[in-house]
Amino acid sequence: MTTFWDEQAATFDDEPDHGLRDAEVRAAWAQLLLPLMPSSSAEVVDLGCGTGSLAVLLAAAGHRVRGVDLSARMVAAATAKARAADVVAEFVQGDAAEPPYPPGSADVVLARHVLWALPDPAAALEAWVRLLRPGGRLVLVEGRWSTGSGLTAVEAEALVRSVRQEATVTRLTDPALWGREIDDERYLLLSVR
Repeated sequence: MTTFWDEQAATFDDEPDHGLRDAEVRAAWAQLLLPLMPSSSAEVVDLGCGTGSLAVLLAAAGHRVRGVDLSARMVAAATAKARAADVVAEFVQGDAAEPPYPPGSADVVLARHVLWALPDPAAALEAWVRLLRPGGRLVLVEGRWSTGSGLTAVEAEALVRSVRQEATVTRLTDPALWGREIDDERYLLLSVR
């Protein structure tokens, strides 16, 4: 699996929603995510951070961001991206399913397009919830893509409700988020305790 993601790192940002290179796409993600942060300087853990686009976006808004990714090349790209944007964010190589952070050390756990790819999503969610401080927020961006991969919103909501009482699903149909029209299921799942 690590080899696959290492091979993807060089072209990962070519997808508009991965690289956030387009100002309209970047603004759409900022409008979506920034209001979900509990304070102006939240401790955010970005699990499966990829090339760090969301981490850098949040760090630029004043949040303290730590990111972890299985791929060393993704981590290197994320580190370079943060440096180029002149923001502080910490990136390490590791398993998003078992994050290398202490319990109760985050205000927000963010994961985009990660949960569906894990061998045991329920166990990963348990680990992610342990990272949260009281009142912490779990922010998941997931989907069920036209390829048949992914999780439906119903499946993801059931998984989250197995570890937390509250879960709210918002459909992400705005083409500005993706850089194009979409015809598959994409959503944000928010759980606040």
